[in-house]
Amino acid sequence: MIQVLRRFLAPYRRWLAVLLLFQAVQATTSLVLPSLNADIIDKGVMRGDTGRIWSLGVVMLGVTAVQAAFAIAAVFCAARVGMGFGRDVRAALFHRVTEFSAREVNVFGAPSLITRITNDVQQVQMFVVMTCTMVIAAPITVVFGVFMAMRQDIGLSWLLAVSLPLLSIVLGTIVSRMVPQFRLMQERLDRINDVLRGQIVGMRVVRAFVRERVETERFHRVNQDLTETSLKAGRLMALMFPTMTFVVNTSSIAVIWFGGHRINDGTMSIGSLVAFLTYLTLIMMAVMMATMTATMAPRAAVSSERILDVLRTTSSVLPPATPVTEVAVRGSLELEDVGFRYPGAEHAVLSGVSLASLPGQTTAIIGSTGSGKTSLVNVVARLFDVTSGSVRIDGVDVRELDPEILWQRIGLVPQKSYLFAGTVASNLRYGKPGATESELWEALEVAQAADFVREMPGGLDAPIAQGGSNVSGGQRQRLAIARALVRKPEVYLFDDSFSALDLATDARLRAALAVFAKDATVLIVAQRFSTIMHADQILVLEDGEVVGLGTHDELVASCPTYAEIVESQIGEGAAA
Repeated sequence: MIQVLRRFLAPYRRWLAVLLLFQAVQATTSLVLPSLNADIIDKGVMRGDTGRIWSLGVVMLGVTAVQAAFAIAAVFCAARVGMGFGRDVRAALFHRVTEFSAREVNVFGAPSLITRITNDVQQVQMFVVMTCTMVIAAPITVVFGVFMAMRQDIGLSWLLAVSLPLLSIVLGTIVSRMVPQFRLMQERLDRINDVLRGQIVGMRVVRAFVRERVETERFHRVNQDLTETSLKAGRLMALMFPTMTFVVNTSSIAVIWFGGHRINDGTMSIGSLVAFLTYLTLIMMAVMMATMTATMAPRAAVSSERILDVLRTTSSVLPPATPVTEVAVRGSLELEDVGFRYPGAEHAVLSGVSLASLPGQTTAIIGSTGSGKTSLVNVVARLFDVTSGSVRIDGVDVRELDPEILWQRIGLVPQKSYLFAGTVASNLRYGKPGATESELWEALEVAQAADFVREMPGGLDAPIAQGGSNVSGGQRQRLAIARALVRKPEVYLFDDSFSALDLATDARLRAALAVFAKDATVLIVAQRFSTIMHADQILVLEDGEVVGLGTHDELVASCPTYAEIVESQIGEGAAA
Protein backbone atom coordinates (compact mmCIF):
# COMPACT_ATOMS: atom_id res chain seq x y z
CA MET A 1 0.00 0.00 0.00
CA ILE A 2 2.89 2.34 0.70
CA GLN A 3 3.92 2.20 -2.96
CA VAL A 4 0.46 3.18 -4.15
CA LEU A 5 0.21 6.04 -1.66
CA ARG A 6 3.71 7.30 -2.42
CA ARG A 7 3.15 7.24 -6.16
CA PHE A 8 -0.31 8.80 -6.35
CA LEU A 9 -0.17 11.21 -3.41
CA ALA A 10 3.06 12.83 -4.64
CA PRO A 11 1.22 15.45 -6.77
CA TYR A 12 -0.72 16.52 -3.68
CA ARG A 13 2.24 17.29 -1.43
CA ARG A 14 1.27 20.96 -1.07
CA TRP A 15 -2.31 20.08 -0.22
CA LEU A 16 -1.06 17.58 2.36
CA ALA A 17 1.23 20.21 3.90
CA VAL A 18 -1.68 22.64 4.20
CA LEU A 19 -3.86 19.85 5.56
CA LEU A 20 -1.26 19.01 8.20
CA LEU A 21 -1.19 22.68 9.26
CA PHE A 22 -4.97 22.89 9.50
CA GLN A 23 -5.20 19.64 11.46
CA ALA A 24 -2.44 20.77 13.83
CA VAL A 25 -4.26 24.05 14.57
CA GLN A 26 -7.59 22.25 14.96
CA ALA A 27 -6.13 19.61 17.29
CA THR A 28 -4.18 22.18 19.34
CA THR A 29 -7.18 24.44 19.88
CA SER A 30 -9.30 21.46 20.98
CA LEU A 31 -6.66 20.68 23.63
CA VAL A 32 -6.73 24.24 24.97
CA LEU A 33 -10.43 24.04 25.84
CA PRO A 34 -10.18 21.61 28.82
CA SER A 35 -7.58 23.82 30.51
CA LEU A 36 -9.81 26.87 30.08
CA ASN A 37 -12.72 24.87 31.46
CA ALA A 38 -10.59 23.92 34.50
CA ASP A 39 -9.81 27.59 35.09
CA ILE A 40 -13.51 28.47 34.92
CA ILE A 41 -14.27 25.83 37.59
CA ASP A 42 -11.34 26.55 39.90
CA LYS A 43 -11.02 30.33 39.46
CA GLY A 44 -14.55 31.24 38.59
CA VAL A 45 -17.18 28.83 39.94
CA MET A 46 -15.34 27.81 43.12
CA ARG A 47 -14.58 31.45 43.99
CA GLY A 48 -17.90 32.86 42.79
CA ASP A 49 -16.10 35.18 40.36
CA THR A 50 -18.76 35.79 37.66
CA GLY A 51 -16.54 38.18 35.73
CA ARG A 52 -13.84 35.53 35.42
CA ILE A 53 -16.42 33.03 34.21
CA TRP A 54 -17.64 35.45 31.49
CA SER A 55 -14.14 36.42 30.34
CA LEU A 56 -12.92 32.82 30.14
CA GLY A 57 -16.20 31.81 28.48
CA VAL A 58 -15.66 34.39 25.72
CA VAL A 59 -12.12 33.06 25.21
CA MET A 60 -13.49 29.51 24.95
CA LEU A 61 -16.02 30.63 22.35
CA GLY A 62 -13.24 32.26 20.32
CA VAL A 63 -11.06 29.15 20.53
CA THR A 64 -14.04 27.00 19.53
CA ALA A 65 -14.71 29.20 16.49
CA VAL A 66 -11.08 28.87 15.40
CA GLN A 67 -11.24 25.11 15.90
CA ALA A 68 -14.42 24.82 13.81
CA ALA A 69 -13.03 26.97 10.99
CA PHE A 70 -9.82 24.97 10.72
CA ALA A 71 -11.70 21.66 11.05
CA ILE A 72 -13.90 22.61 8.06
CA ALA A 73 -10.85 23.68 6.05
CA ALA A 74 -9.09 20.41 6.94
CA VAL A 75 -12.07 18.33 5.78
CA PHE A 76 -12.15 20.27 2.51
CA CYS A 77 -8.46 19.60 1.89
CA ALA A 78 -8.86 15.93 2.82
CA ALA A 79 -11.76 15.55 0.39
CA ARG A 80 -9.79 17.28 -2.35
CA VAL A 81 -6.79 14.99 -1.84
CA GLY A 82 -8.89 11.83 -1.52
CA MET A 83 -11.03 12.45 -4.60
CA GLY A 84 -8.04 13.44 -6.70
CA PHE A 85 -6.15 10.36 -5.52
CA GLY A 86 -9.03 8.07 -6.52
CA ARG A 87 -9.37 9.72 -9.91
CA ASP A 88 -5.66 9.34 -10.64
CA VAL A 89 -5.53 5.67 -9.61
CA ARG A 90 -8.58 4.82 -11.72
CA ALA A 91 -7.08 6.65 -14.69
CA ALA A 92 -3.75 4.83 -14.31
CA LEU A 93 -5.50 1.46 -14.12
CA PHE A 94 -7.71 2.26 -17.09
CA HIS A 95 -4.77 3.30 -19.27
CA ARG A 96 -2.75 0.26 -18.23
CA VAL A 97 -5.63 -2.11 -19.01
CA THR A 98 -6.18 -0.50 -22.43
CA GLU A 99 -2.50 -1.22 -23.17
CA PHE A 100 -2.92 -4.91 -22.35
CA SER A 101 -2.99 -7.50 -25.08
CA ALA A 102 -5.62 -10.24 -25.05
CA ARG A 103 -3.14 -12.37 -23.12
CA GLU A 104 -3.04 -10.08 -20.06
CA VAL A 105 -6.81 -9.56 -20.12
CA ASN A 106 -7.30 -13.32 -20.10
CA VAL A 107 -4.84 -13.75 -17.21
CA PHE A 108 -6.70 -11.33 -14.93
CA GLY A 109 -10.20 -11.86 -16.32
CA ALA A 110 -12.65 -9.08 -17.14
CA PRO A 111 -14.64 -9.37 -13.86
CA SER A 112 -11.47 -9.06 -11.77
CA LEU A 113 -10.24 -6.05 -13.74
CA ILE A 114 -13.60 -4.32 -13.28
CA THR A 115 -13.51 -5.02 -9.53
CA ARG A 116 -9.97 -3.67 -9.26
CA ILE A 117 -10.79 -0.43 -11.09
CA THR A 118 -13.96 0.17 -9.07
CA ASN A 119 -14.19 -1.56 -5.68
CA ASP A 120 -10.45 -1.85 -4.95
CA VAL A 121 -9.80 1.79 -5.82
CA GLN A 122 -12.74 2.80 -3.66
CA GLN A 123 -11.33 0.91 -0.66
CA VAL A 124 -7.96 2.66 -0.90
CA GLN A 125 -9.61 6.01 -1.59
CA MET A 126 -11.79 5.74 1.52
CA PHE A 127 -8.70 4.87 3.55
CA VAL A 128 -6.93 7.99 2.26
CA VAL A 129 -9.91 10.22 3.08
CA MET A 130 -10.26 8.76 6.57
CA THR A 131 -6.52 9.08 7.17
CA CYS A 132 -6.47 12.71 6.08
CA THR A 133 -9.60 13.51 8.09
CA MET A 134 -8.87 11.68 11.35
CA VAL A 135 -5.51 10.02 11.61
CA ILE A 136 -3.35 13.10 10.97
CA ALA A 137 -4.90 14.80 13.99
CA ALA A 138 -4.72 11.66 16.15
CA PRO A 139 -0.96 11.65 16.94
CA ILE A 140 -1.05 15.40 17.62
CA THR A 141 -3.95 14.89 20.03
CA VAL A 142 -2.28 11.95 21.75
CA VAL A 143 1.14 13.60 22.21
CA PHE A 144 -0.04 17.03 23.26
CA GLY A 145 -3.00 15.55 25.15
CA VAL A 146 -0.68 13.49 27.33
CA PHE A 147 1.46 16.58 27.96
CA MET A 148 -1.56 18.72 28.89
CA ALA A 149 -3.00 15.97 31.11
CA MET A 150 0.28 15.65 32.98
CA ARG A 151 0.27 19.42 33.49
CA GLN A 152 -3.06 19.08 35.29
CA ASP A 153 -1.90 16.28 37.60
CA ILE A 154 1.24 14.20 37.34
CA GLY A 155 -0.04 11.75 39.94
CA LEU A 156 -2.65 10.27 37.60
CA SER A 157 -0.33 9.93 34.60
CA TRP A 158 0.29 6.26 35.34
CA LEU A 159 -3.27 5.58 34.19
CA LEU A 160 -2.32 6.82 30.74
CA ALA A 161 0.75 4.59 30.75
CA VAL A 162 -1.48 1.56 31.40
CA SER A 163 -4.60 2.25 29.34
CA LEU A 164 -3.02 3.45 26.09
CA PRO A 165 -0.63 0.48 25.55
CA LEU A 166 -3.39 -1.93 26.61
CA LEU A 167 -5.80 -0.46 24.06
CA SER A 168 -3.14 -0.49 21.32
CA ILE A 169 -2.21 -4.15 21.95
CA VAL A 170 -5.81 -5.39 21.97
CA LEU A 171 -6.79 -3.48 18.84
CA GLY A 172 -3.58 -4.43 17.03
CA THR A 173 -4.28 -8.12 17.68
CA ILE A 174 -7.79 -7.83 16.24
CA VAL A 175 -6.66 -5.88 13.15
CA SER A 176 -3.89 -8.39 12.38
CA ARG A 177 -6.50 -11.18 12.23
CA MET A 178 -8.66 -9.17 9.84
CA VAL A 179 -6.06 -8.97 7.04
CA PRO A 180 -6.48 -12.52 5.65
CA GLN A 181 -10.27 -12.22 5.86
CA PHE A 182 -10.29 -9.05 3.76
CA ARG A 183 -7.93 -10.61 1.21
CA LEU A 184 -10.26 -13.59 0.89
CA MET A 185 -13.25 -11.27 0.69
CA GLN A 186 -11.86 -9.46 -2.37
CA GLU A 187 -11.10 -12.79 -4.08
CA ARG A 188 -14.63 -14.01 -3.45
CA LEU A 189 -16.01 -10.69 -4.67
CA ASP A 190 -14.16 -11.36 -7.94
CA ARG A 191 -15.75 -14.79 -8.08
CA ILE A 192 -19.28 -13.55 -7.54
CA ASN A 193 -18.78 -10.88 -10.20
CA ASP A 194 -17.56 -13.56 -12.58
CA VAL A 195 -20.62 -15.76 -11.97
CA LEU A 196 -23.04 -12.83 -12.21
CA ARG A 197 -21.50 -11.57 -15.43
CA GLY A 198 -21.72 -15.00 -17.04
CA GLN A 199 -25.30 -15.52 -15.95
CA ILE A 200 -26.52 -12.12 -17.10
CA VAL A 201 -24.76 -12.28 -20.48
CA GLY A 202 -25.81 -15.90 -21.00
CA MET A 203 -29.39 -15.52 -19.76
CA ARG A 204 -30.90 -16.81 -23.01
CA VAL A 205 -28.73 -19.93 -22.95
CA VAL A 206 -29.61 -20.56 -19.31
CA ARG A 207 -33.33 -20.42 -20.10
CA ALA A 208 -33.01 -22.37 -23.33
CA PHE A 209 -31.43 -25.30 -21.48
CA VAL A 210 -33.67 -24.90 -18.41
CA ARG A 211 -30.65 -24.37 -16.15
CA GLU A 212 -32.17 -21.74 -13.89
CA ARG A 213 -32.08 -24.01 -10.84
CA VAL A 214 -28.47 -25.06 -11.46
CA GLU A 215 -27.34 -21.46 -11.99
CA THR A 216 -29.30 -20.36 -8.92
CA GLU A 217 -27.51 -22.96 -6.81
CA ARG A 218 -24.18 -21.94 -8.34
CA PHE A 219 -24.80 -18.31 -7.44
CA HIS A 220 -25.99 -19.36 -3.98
CA ARG A 221 -22.69 -21.15 -3.33
CA VAL A 222 -20.45 -18.21 -4.27
CA ASN A 223 -22.80 -15.80 -2.51
CA GLN A 224 -22.69 -17.94 0.63
CA ASP A 225 -18.88 -18.06 0.50
CA LEU A 226 -18.74 -14.26 0.30
CA THR A 227 -21.31 -13.93 3.08
CA GLU A 228 -19.39 -16.24 5.43
CA THR A 229 -16.14 -14.39 4.83
CA SER A 230 -17.86 -11.03 5.34
CA LEU A 231 -19.41 -12.27 8.57
CA LYS A 232 -16.02 -13.38 9.90
CA ALA A 233 -14.53 -9.98 9.12
CA GLY A 234 -17.64 -8.30 10.52
CA ARG A 235 -17.42 -10.21 13.81
CA LEU A 236 -13.85 -9.04 14.25
CA MET A 237 -14.87 -5.46 13.49
CA ALA A 238 -17.81 -5.78 15.89
CA LEU A 239 -15.40 -6.91 18.60
CA MET A 240 -13.29 -3.78 18.24
CA PHE A 241 -15.76 -1.15 19.38
CA PRO A 242 -16.97 -2.89 22.56
CA THR A 243 -13.33 -3.49 23.43
CA MET A 244 -12.47 0.18 22.93
CA THR A 245 -15.54 1.29 24.87
CA PHE A 246 -14.67 -1.03 27.76
CA VAL A 247 -11.11 0.27 28.01
CA VAL A 248 -12.22 3.92 27.75
CA ASN A 249 -14.96 3.57 30.35
CA THR A 250 -12.74 1.56 32.70
CA SER A 251 -10.03 4.23 32.41
CA SER A 252 -12.59 6.98 33.10
CA ILE A 253 -13.82 5.17 36.21
CA ALA A 254 -10.22 4.78 37.37
CA VAL A 255 -9.55 8.51 36.87
CA ILE A 256 -12.64 9.46 38.86
CA TRP A 257 -11.85 6.97 41.61
CA PHE A 258 -8.21 7.89 42.11
CA GLY A 259 -8.83 11.55 41.32
CA GLY A 260 -11.54 11.69 43.96
CA HIS A 261 -9.08 10.44 46.57
CA ARG A 262 -6.55 13.08 45.49
CA ILE A 263 -9.18 15.80 45.75
CA ASN A 264 -10.07 14.52 49.20
CA ASP A 265 -6.37 14.70 50.14
CA GLY A 266 -6.17 18.24 48.82
CA THR A 267 -3.52 17.42 46.21
CA MET A 268 -5.81 17.98 43.23
CA SER A 269 -8.55 20.46 42.33
CA ILE A 270 -11.96 19.65 40.91
CA GLY A 271 -11.18 21.63 37.75
CA SER A 272 -7.97 19.64 37.23
CA LEU A 273 -9.90 16.37 37.61
CA VAL A 274 -12.50 17.45 35.05
CA ALA A 275 -9.73 18.61 32.68
CA PHE A 276 -7.73 15.37 33.15
CA LEU A 277 -10.83 13.30 32.46
CA THR A 278 -11.54 15.36 29.34
CA TYR A 279 -7.96 14.94 28.12
CA LEU A 280 -8.19 11.19 28.73
CA THR A 281 -11.40 11.07 26.72
CA LEU A 282 -9.87 13.11 23.87
CA ILE A 283 -6.80 10.88 23.80
CA MET A 284 -8.88 7.72 23.81
CA MET A 285 -11.17 9.13 21.10
CA ALA A 286 -8.12 9.93 18.99
CA VAL A 287 -6.97 6.33 19.40
CA MET A 288 -10.49 5.17 18.51
CA MET A 289 -10.54 7.31 15.38
CA ALA A 290 -7.15 5.98 14.38
CA THR A 291 -8.40 2.47 15.03
CA MET A 292 -11.48 3.03 12.89
CA THR A 293 -9.15 3.91 10.08
CA ALA A 294 -6.96 0.96 11.02
CA THR A 295 -9.93 -1.34 10.45
CA MET A 296 -9.95 -0.11 6.85
CA ALA A 297 -6.20 -0.52 6.48
CA PRO A 298 -6.21 -4.33 6.01
CA ARG A 299 -8.78 -4.20 3.23
CA ALA A 300 -7.07 -1.17 1.68
CA ALA A 301 -3.74 -3.03 1.82
CA VAL A 302 -5.23 -6.03 0.02
CA SER A 303 -6.83 -3.75 -2.57
CA SER A 304 -3.52 -1.95 -3.04
CA GLU A 305 -1.78 -5.25 -3.78
CA ARG A 306 -4.40 -6.04 -6.39
CA ILE A 307 -4.02 -2.58 -7.92
CA LEU A 308 -0.24 -2.95 -8.03
CA ASP A 309 -0.59 -6.35 -9.70
CA VAL A 310 -2.26 -4.62 -12.63
CA LEU A 311 0.06 -1.59 -12.70
CA ARG A 312 3.18 -3.80 -12.57
CA THR A 313 1.99 -5.99 -15.43
CA THR A 314 3.30 -4.85 -18.78
CA SER A 315 1.72 -5.79 -22.05
CA SER A 316 3.28 -8.65 -23.97
CA VAL A 317 2.75 -6.50 -27.07
CA LEU A 318 5.17 -3.61 -26.51
CA PRO A 319 5.59 -0.59 -28.77
CA PRO A 320 8.97 -0.48 -30.57
CA ALA A 321 11.76 1.59 -29.08
CA THR A 322 12.26 3.44 -32.38
CA PRO A 323 8.97 3.03 -34.25
CA VAL A 324 8.67 3.41 -38.00
CA THR A 325 6.23 6.24 -38.66
CA GLU A 326 6.50 6.68 -42.43
CA VAL A 327 5.74 3.88 -44.87
CA ALA A 328 4.33 3.66 -48.35
CA VAL A 329 0.53 3.78 -48.34
CA ARG A 330 -0.37 0.62 -50.24
CA GLY A 331 -1.65 -2.01 -47.83
CA SER A 332 0.33 -5.06 -48.93
CA LEU A 333 0.38 -7.89 -46.39
CA GLU A 334 3.11 -10.51 -46.05
CA LEU A 335 3.43 -13.39 -43.60
CA GLU A 336 6.75 -15.17 -43.59
CA ASP A 337 7.12 -18.48 -41.72
CA VAL A 338 4.79 -17.22 -38.97
CA GLY A 339 4.62 -19.25 -35.77
CA PHE A 340 2.64 -18.55 -32.63
CA ARG A 341 2.42 -20.36 -29.33
CA TYR A 342 0.36 -19.30 -26.31
CA PRO A 343 2.43 -18.96 -23.10
CA GLY A 344 2.74 -22.32 -21.37
CA ALA A 345 1.14 -24.24 -24.24
CA GLU A 346 2.70 -27.54 -25.29
CA HIS A 347 1.92 -27.12 -28.99
CA ALA A 348 2.11 -24.15 -31.32
CA VAL A 349 -1.18 -22.70 -32.58
CA LEU A 350 0.46 -21.59 -35.83
CA SER A 351 3.53 -23.05 -37.45
CA GLY A 352 5.34 -22.04 -40.65
CA VAL A 353 2.52 -19.95 -42.15
CA SER A 354 3.59 -17.93 -45.20
CA LEU A 355 1.30 -15.75 -47.28
CA ALA A 356 1.41 -12.68 -49.50
CA SER A 357 -1.63 -10.53 -50.30
CA LEU A 358 -1.51 -7.38 -52.41
CA PRO A 359 -3.89 -4.42 -52.56
CA GLY A 360 -6.95 -5.30 -54.60
CA GLN A 361 -6.68 -8.96 -53.63
CA THR A 362 -9.06 -10.92 -51.42
CA THR A 363 -7.45 -13.68 -49.42
CA ALA A 364 -9.62 -16.16 -47.57
CA ILE A 365 -8.70 -18.44 -44.67
CA ILE A 366 -10.64 -21.59 -43.95
CA GLY A 367 -10.14 -24.62 -41.74
CA SER A 368 -11.72 -26.68 -39.04
CA THR A 369 -12.42 -25.36 -35.55
CA GLY A 370 -9.15 -24.87 -33.65
CA SER A 371 -7.02 -24.76 -36.77
CA GLY A 372 -5.63 -21.30 -35.89
CA LYS A 373 -7.70 -19.00 -38.12
CA THR A 374 -8.51 -16.41 -35.46
CA SER A 375 -4.97 -16.56 -34.07
CA LEU A 376 -3.66 -15.70 -37.53
CA VAL A 377 -5.92 -12.64 -37.70
CA ASN A 378 -4.80 -11.63 -34.20
CA VAL A 379 -1.10 -11.68 -35.07
CA VAL A 380 -1.77 -9.63 -38.24
CA ALA A 381 -3.57 -6.99 -36.15
CA ARG A 382 -0.81 -7.39 -33.51
CA LEU A 383 -3.21 -8.30 -30.73
CA PHE A 384 -0.55 -10.93 -30.09
CA ASP A 385 3.09 -10.96 -31.21
CA VAL A 386 4.32 -13.86 -33.30
CA THR A 387 6.76 -16.18 -31.56
CA SER A 388 8.62 -16.87 -34.82
CA GLY A 389 8.68 -15.45 -38.31
CA SER A 390 7.30 -12.03 -39.18
CA VAL A 391 4.17 -10.18 -40.29
CA ARG A 392 4.83 -7.23 -42.60
CA ILE A 393 2.55 -4.48 -43.84
CA ASP A 394 3.94 -2.49 -46.76
CA GLY A 395 7.26 -4.23 -46.19
CA VAL A 396 7.61 -3.20 -42.52
CA ASP A 397 7.39 -5.68 -39.65
CA VAL A 398 4.31 -4.85 -37.59
CA ARG A 399 6.49 -5.05 -34.45
CA GLU A 400 8.53 -2.11 -35.77
CA LEU A 401 5.57 0.01 -36.88
CA ASP A 402 4.18 2.76 -34.68
CA PRO A 403 1.04 1.14 -33.17
CA GLU A 404 -1.11 4.10 -34.20
CA ILE A 405 0.09 3.80 -37.80
CA LEU A 406 -0.58 0.06 -37.79
CA TRP A 407 -4.09 0.28 -36.39
CA GLN A 408 -5.00 3.19 -38.69
CA ARG A 409 -4.28 0.92 -41.65
CA ILE A 410 -6.35 -2.00 -40.34
CA GLY A 411 -10.11 -2.40 -40.19
CA LEU A 412 -10.86 -5.37 -37.93
CA VAL A 413 -14.25 -7.04 -37.55
CA PRO A 414 -13.74 -9.60 -34.75
CA GLN A 415 -15.38 -12.97 -34.51
CA LYS A 416 -17.64 -11.76 -31.72
CA SER A 417 -19.23 -8.52 -32.89
CA TYR A 418 -19.45 -5.94 -30.11
CA LEU A 419 -21.29 -2.62 -30.12
CA PHE A 420 -20.93 0.13 -27.55
CA ALA A 421 -23.75 1.81 -25.68
CA GLY A 422 -24.78 4.89 -27.63
CA THR A 423 -26.38 5.29 -31.04
CA VAL A 424 -25.93 3.72 -34.46
CA ALA A 425 -23.99 6.81 -35.57
CA SER A 426 -21.69 6.86 -32.51
CA ASN A 427 -20.79 3.21 -33.12
CA LEU A 428 -20.11 3.75 -36.82
CA ARG A 429 -17.96 6.80 -36.08
CA TYR A 430 -15.90 4.84 -33.56
CA GLY A 431 -13.04 4.43 -36.04
CA LYS A 432 -13.56 7.74 -37.81
CA PRO A 433 -15.04 10.42 -35.51
CA GLY A 434 -15.39 12.99 -38.30
CA ALA A 435 -17.33 10.76 -40.71
CA THR A 436 -20.24 12.49 -42.44
CA GLU A 437 -23.75 11.06 -42.61
CA SER A 438 -23.29 10.26 -46.29
CA GLU A 439 -20.21 8.18 -45.41
CA LEU A 440 -22.17 6.37 -42.72
CA TRP A 441 -25.02 5.54 -45.10
CA GLU A 442 -22.57 4.42 -47.77
CA ALA A 443 -20.98 1.96 -45.31
CA LEU A 444 -24.42 0.77 -44.19
CA GLU A 445 -25.45 0.16 -47.80
CA VAL A 446 -22.37 -1.96 -48.45
CA ALA A 447 -22.87 -3.86 -45.18
CA GLN A 448 -26.54 -4.52 -46.11
CA ALA A 449 -27.61 -2.70 -42.95
CA ALA A 450 -29.19 0.44 -44.38
CA ASP A 451 -32.72 -0.99 -44.63
CA PHE A 452 -33.10 -2.04 -41.00
CA VAL A 453 -31.37 1.13 -39.73
CA ARG A 454 -33.90 3.26 -41.63
CA GLU A 455 -36.69 1.33 -39.95
CA MET A 456 -35.25 1.87 -36.46
CA PRO A 457 -36.74 4.82 -34.49
CA GLY A 458 -34.36 7.71 -35.10
CA GLY A 459 -32.37 6.06 -37.89
CA LEU A 460 -28.72 6.88 -37.32
CA ASP A 461 -29.66 8.27 -33.90
CA ALA A 462 -31.39 5.04 -32.85
CA PRO A 463 -30.13 3.88 -29.43
CA ILE A 464 -27.82 0.89 -29.15
CA ALA A 465 -27.58 -0.95 -25.82
CA GLN A 466 -24.25 -2.08 -24.39
CA GLY A 467 -22.94 -5.00 -26.42
CA GLY A 468 -25.66 -4.42 -29.01
CA SER A 469 -28.11 -6.51 -27.01
CA ASN A 470 -31.14 -4.68 -28.46
CA VAL A 471 -30.42 -5.81 -32.04
CA SER A 472 -30.26 -9.30 -33.52
CA GLY A 473 -27.03 -11.19 -34.10
CA GLY A 474 -27.14 -10.58 -37.86
CA GLN A 475 -27.86 -6.87 -37.40
CA ARG A 476 -25.08 -6.56 -34.85
CA GLN A 477 -22.67 -8.26 -37.24
CA ARG A 478 -23.60 -5.98 -40.15
CA LEU A 479 -23.23 -2.86 -38.00
CA ALA A 480 -19.77 -4.07 -36.92
CA ILE A 481 -18.85 -4.56 -40.59
CA ALA A 482 -20.15 -1.07 -41.43
CA ARG A 483 -18.04 0.37 -38.60
CA ALA A 484 -14.90 -1.04 -40.23
CA LEU A 485 -15.97 0.15 -43.69
CA VAL A 486 -16.47 3.76 -42.52
CA ARG A 487 -12.79 3.89 -41.66
CA LYS A 488 -11.71 2.89 -45.22
CA PRO A 489 -8.40 1.31 -44.13
CA GLU A 490 -5.81 -0.24 -46.41
CA VAL A 491 -6.26 -3.73 -44.88
CA TYR A 492 -9.58 -5.33 -43.94
CA LEU A 493 -9.65 -8.27 -41.52
CA PHE A 494 -12.97 -10.13 -41.34
CA ASP A 495 -12.77 -12.83 -38.68
CA ASP A 496 -15.74 -15.09 -39.47
CA SER A 497 -17.80 -11.90 -39.70
CA PHE A 498 -20.49 -13.27 -42.03
CA SER A 499 -21.49 -16.31 -39.95
CA ALA A 500 -24.80 -14.80 -38.75
CA LEU A 501 -25.91 -13.79 -42.26
CA ASP A 502 -28.15 -15.80 -44.52
CA LEU A 503 -26.68 -16.87 -47.85
CA ALA A 504 -28.52 -14.21 -49.88
CA THR A 505 -27.40 -11.35 -47.60
CA ASP A 506 -23.89 -12.83 -47.53
CA ALA A 507 -23.75 -12.84 -51.35
CA ARG A 508 -25.01 -9.25 -51.67
CA LEU A 509 -22.57 -8.02 -49.03
CA ARG A 510 -19.60 -9.72 -50.70
CA ALA A 511 -20.56 -8.29 -54.10
CA ALA A 512 -20.83 -4.76 -52.68
CA LEU A 513 -17.61 -5.19 -50.70
CA ALA A 514 -15.68 -6.22 -53.83
CA VAL A 515 -16.48 -2.83 -55.37
CA PHE A 516 -16.12 -0.75 -52.19
CA ALA A 517 -12.74 -2.26 -51.18
CA LYS A 518 -11.34 -2.87 -54.68
CA ASP A 519 -8.08 -1.06 -53.83
CA ALA A 520 -7.62 -2.59 -50.36
CA THR A 521 -6.19 -5.86 -49.10
CA VAL A 522 -9.00 -8.03 -47.77
CA LEU A 523 -8.47 -11.00 -45.44
CA ILE A 524 -11.57 -13.07 -44.74
CA VAL A 525 -11.87 -15.91 -42.23
CA ALA A 526 -14.92 -18.05 -42.89
CA GLN A 527 -16.50 -21.38 -42.08
CA ARG A 528 -18.64 -21.58 -45.24
CA PHE A 529 -16.82 -22.19 -48.49
CA SER A 530 -19.61 -20.34 -50.35
CA THR A 531 -18.48 -17.13 -48.63
CA ILE A 532 -14.91 -17.41 -49.96
CA MET A 533 -15.10 -19.48 -53.14
CA HIS A 534 -14.62 -16.38 -55.32
CA ALA A 535 -11.58 -15.12 -53.36
CA ASP A 536 -8.35 -14.51 -55.28
CA GLN A 537 -6.60 -17.04 -53.06
CA ILE A 538 -7.68 -19.35 -50.26
CA LEU A 539 -5.42 -20.46 -47.43
CA VAL A 540 -6.37 -23.78 -45.83
CA LEU A 541 -5.23 -24.37 -42.25
CA GLU A 542 -5.14 -27.62 -40.35
CA ASP A 543 -3.67 -27.82 -36.83
CA GLY A 544 -1.99 -24.46 -37.37
CA GLU A 545 -0.18 -25.46 -40.56
CA VAL A 546 -0.83 -24.54 -44.18
CA VAL A 547 -2.15 -27.55 -46.09
CA GLY A 548 -3.39 -25.70 -49.14
CA LEU A 549 -3.10 -22.36 -50.96
CA GLY A 550 -4.80 -21.49 -54.21
CA THR A 551 -8.15 -20.74 -55.82
CA HIS A 552 -11.34 -22.66 -55.10
CA ASP A 553 -11.06 -24.86 -58.19
CA GLU A 554 -7.38 -25.58 -57.57
CA LEU A 555 -7.95 -26.58 -53.95
CA VAL A 556 -10.92 -28.81 -54.71
CA ALA A 557 -8.64 -30.78 -57.02
CA SER A 558 -5.41 -30.71 -54.97
CA CYS A 559 -6.24 -30.24 -51.23
CA PRO A 560 -8.05 -33.15 -49.50
CA THR A 561 -8.84 -31.02 -46.43
CA TYR A 562 -10.54 -28.32 -48.50
CA ALA A 563 -12.32 -30.87 -50.66
CA GLU A 564 -13.66 -32.53 -47.53
CA ILE A 565 -14.98 -29.18 -46.20
CA VAL A 566 -16.71 -28.47 -49.52
CA GLU A 567 -18.19 -31.94 -49.75
CA SER A 568 -19.53 -31.86 -46.18
CA GLN A 569 -21.19 -28.48 -46.72
CA ILE A 570 -22.69 -29.47 -50.07
CA GLY A 571 -24.09 -32.53 -48.33
CA GLU A 572 -25.69 -30.28 -45.70
CA GLY A 573 -27.14 -28.06 -48.40
CA ALA A 574 -24.91 -25.14 -47.46
CA ALA A 575 -24.01 -24.29 -51.05
CA ALA A 576 -26.67 -22.37 -52.92
